Formats: sequence, structure tokens, C-alpha cells
Amino acid sequence: MEKILIISNYYPPEKGAAANRIEQLALKLNQNNYTVTVICPLANYPKGELFEEYKGKFSVVENRENITVKRLWIYPSVSKNIFVRILSVLSFSFSLFFYLLFYNTPKKVIVQSPPLVLSFISVLVLSLKNKKIILNVSDLWPLAAIELNALKKESLSHRFSLYLERFIYKKAIIIIGQSNEIITHVHTIFPDKNCMLYRNFPEHRISQMELNTKENQPIKIFYAGLLGIAQGVLEMCQKMELNGLNLEVHLFGDGAEKNQIESFISRQKETKIFFHGMLDRKELHETLQSFDIAIVPLKTRIYGSVPSKIFEYGSLGFPILYFGGGEGENIVNENKLGWVAEVGNYIDLNEKLKAIALLEKHELDLMKKGILTHAQHVFDLDKQIKTLISKGVF
Repeated sequence: MEKILIISNYYPPEKGAAANRIEQLALKLNQNNYTVTVICPLANYPKGELFEEYKGKFSVVENRENITVKRLWIYPSVSKNIFVRILSVLSFSFSLFFYLLFYNTPKKVIVQSPPLVLSFISVLVLSLKNKKIILNVSDLWPLAAIELNALKKESLSHRFSLYLERFIYKKAIIIIGQSNEIITHVHTIFPDKNCMLYRNFPEHRISQMELNTKENQPIKIFYAGLLGIAQGVLEMCQKMELNGLNLEVHLFGDGAEKNQIESFISRQKETKIFFHGMLDRKELHETLQSFDIAIVPLKTRIYGSVPSKIFEYGSLGFPILYFGGGEGENIVNENKLGWVAEVGNYIDLNEKLKAIALLEKHELDLMKKGILTHAQHVFDLDKQIKTLISKGVF
């Protein structure tokens, strides 16, 4: 079996789309006769503290479903202090730098970007060791940071980040991007760079939808994922007009806005929004069987970003209310996955909510069955991986 290494800042038992995405890639490559090793930090995301089983350890090697996972030291933090956050990123960067420099690694290496600093460190060392670098770009940095107002345009940090971005694109042998916008962006910098589309399809293998809906119950809309600044879940909750509608909104997850969301919900006179905390993926999917519609928001349109939740919940058969702009709108509309509200336009969002509230449960059940059947044919991770392998990407 051919060996391949994946370098990522996230990996289970950490929660979230990034960890799930990399795990699915690792497992699928293993199923296609690759011996896969993953290098990542000691698990700490999203709370910014080491999971109990990793406390007091400098590094850990473990086997997870035939994947060798090598976890390196990190000083974890989700502090709002920029210097503490930088220290956290640099701690794993140094661990990774020395590991890649002094330990043997396979000829083929997949490097996840962002984080930009980690991908730069990886690409720098791997290029010196003449490895085949496959750069997996899931978001465009520093462009996304500018759009999220996390970075000031033309600042020293911005110019430095642009240098890092150009470097990793230049040194990568192949770039796989999660959206057509990412590939277009790369080609504006390096027109001849070998780029391939790699969507974040899930691996569910669900043959039929278990419907536990009840006709006389409110329509249940759910959000499951990171409660961070980019998602804008707090503002969404504040500006949704649910009074008088046959709707409930249920939130699952964790992140920077968690406490503010809980505080907001506790102050409401009429309970229409419910917070359930973080559940592991299997438990979440079982819980969601009695729910109706997934909402996928972004605070602002982020060029290159396509939330993996579109594919995740489409493949589970859930209609989607998309509120994130960009390429995601086209995917939802073209595949008839549900509704699109203009990003940042809460008047439009509330109009969509009013229309949804008028639906009967049996109408939603028909939508679920149609979406599930379509997603099984279109959002096919196995087919996608085999195609990329046949084209020599891996």
C-alpha cells in the first residue's frame, strides 16, 4: 500500500466540519489502498483546552480506524488576546517544523490550508525535502480575513499573509480546492497551476430517511456547528422574527458566541429558540431525525467559502435554508435543496421563514425524500476520491 501523510490543525475526537472533513479524506484514502498517517495537534478544539486524555502529554501516537494519528504539542487557547492566539499557533508550528525536519515522511503529503502559518511551515520544509505537496485549500486566506474584518487591508500583517499565500501556492504540486471560486483565485495568481475541485461531501450511506415528524408539531429548524463570529448565529437569533409563526429554532454547537446566545435565549418571554450544547456526530444525527430544516448561515459573503453543511445535511435528506451568499447559493438552487435568503438581509430571511411556517409536515417529508435521493447521486464522496486518484492527484 502506498503511503501518504496528511497535515491538519484539526482531527477527531475534535468536533466540527474541519475535523470531520480531514477524517473523511483519511478514511477514504485508506479504503483505496493508501497507508495514511495524520499529523495534528493534541486535541483541544473548540474550547481551547486539551482534552482530558491528552493533558500532561507532549506527543501521542494512536490508531483510529486504521489511520495512524501523531499528535504534537500545542499551547491551546481561544483567547481574544491576539498575542495569546499567535502564541498558540506558533507553539504547534514549532512542533511541526522540527518533526517534519528530522523525521522521515512519505513522498506524498496533503497539507491543509488554512491556517496559513501552519501550511507555510509545512510547505517550506516539505519543499526542501522534495516531497509531492498536495495543498488542500478549504478557505482563502488572507482574503477571508479581510472580508470578516479580522485583518486590515494593506496592513503589515496583510502583506505578510499575502506572501505566505503566494509561497504555498507556488510550491504546491497540486492544489485541491473546495469551491470553483478557490480555483479561480489561485489561477489569478498562478494561471498554470494544476488545480482540482474537491467538494466536502460526507460519507453517510443512508438508504432511506427515518421520518419521525408529527403533523401537529411546530416546524423545527436547526443549526448545528461552530458558534463563531463568521457564522453570525447570535445576530441571526436576535433578528429572526418568530413570534406568531409555527416555527422553532434549535441550536447545537459550541464556540465564541455560546454564552451570549444562551444569555439572549434566557431573556426571551416566548421560547422559540432552544440551545442544546455540543453533541458528537452520531448522537447529533440521531437527535435530528425529528427535525425538519437545516439553516446554514454566514455573517457575510466570504469569497471561496462553501459551507460543508450544505452537503452534510443535503445528504441526510434535510431541506436547507441557506443564508450565506456566494457559491453556496448556486449549489442550493441548482440542486433544489431548499431556500436561499440574501446574505445579511434579515428582511429576506424573515420572509423565507414566514413561507416555511405555512408548510405542512407531509410537504416537508416529500422534500426530504427527494433531496435524499438526489444527494445520493450527486454528493458522492467515494466517486469523487476515485476520480481524483485516477487523475494522479494522490
